[in-house]
Amino acid sequence: MSRLTFPRHVRVRRRAEFTACYERGRRYHTEHFLLFVLPREHVGDCTRTGMAVSRKVGNAVVRNRVKRLLREFFRLHSDLLPVHADLVAVAKRHTGGDALDLSRVTAEFLPLLRRIARRGRAAEACD
Repeated sequence: MSRLTFPRHVRVRRRAEFTACYERGRRYHTEHFLLFVLPREHVGDCTRTGMAVSRKVGNAVVRNRVKRLLREFFRLHSDLLPVHADLVAVAKRHTGGDALDLSRVTAEFLPLLRRIARRGRAAEACD
């Protein structure tokens, strides 16, 4: 399998999985996105990512561009993603109006992923 694809087993796909992330996951805010992180019970499971971009963000072209940018960020920075967790990125309403590019998405998510990693190491130290 190519490293450039997102196979089914690394994606959050079902409504119940998204709902579980929204209800039980930890919420992190950035300027353009909400990121929900839900640790997975099964240790053998890999990190899965999902995204939600509503029609309030913009037309189909804008929504697809936002999703492509998110997928590319997650693909390029898969080594920084928390292990054994579900991540769901939700685009905020004003995301489509701004000139969003990959560097801006990276600037928002990299500090957030580092903060999540530090929090995860602190939780492991307490166990």
